[in-house]
Amino acid sequence: MNVRIAGVDEAGRGPLAGPIAVAAVILDPERPIDGLDDSKKLSERRREALFPVICERALAWRIEFVEAGEIDTLNILQATLTGMRRALQALAPAAGLALIDGNRLPRDLPCPARAIVGGDALEPAIMAASILAKVARDRRMVELHRDFPAYGFDAHKGYPSPAHLAALRMHGPCPAHRRSFAPVRESLSSLVRQVAPA
Repeated sequence: MNVRIAGVDEAGRGPLAGPIAVAAVILDPERPIDGLDDSKKLSERRREALFPVICERALAWRIEFVEAGEIDTLNILQATLTGMRRALQALAPAAGLALIDGNRLPRDLPCPARAIVGGDALEPAIMAASILAKVARDRRMVELHRDFPAYGFDAHKGYPSPAHLAALRMHGPCPAHRRSFAPVRESLSSLVRQVAPA
């Protein structure tokens, strides 16, 4: 029997707001998908087109979100590893081997695993996971924009763009912001200074 191999990747480690999205995908060798690549090398339109194809043809897939509050509690690395573990644990059918993009492996995985630096450019299953994670996270940031329109999450997806940093300085953080990240912390302390009595 062939071992079911899951690719695992994340999107959203660098932003100041929103969740990390982690995806795990077991591709079906009988149903190959044309056009897979590292999500960063694909246009938004191409990622959106591949998303339903991956979901439909994969043997199993799972997307997990680790929200801003949990990122602040755990730290960004541990939050990422936690999301990877959850995504793998939730796969049905289960994976027999996980190929994880990066150089760190989560603890307590449900199967053997291998870390692959640059895996999203090398392994089709990791490419598929990178696409699911990126598309799912971008969609979540568009939803957050509707709740908190002052920050422009639909445009920069929570990354520290000049417009985002300016909005942070003007409005302070919203509930979607990661308060453990330095620019968010600094915006909080500057707001405190502004409202403190002289």
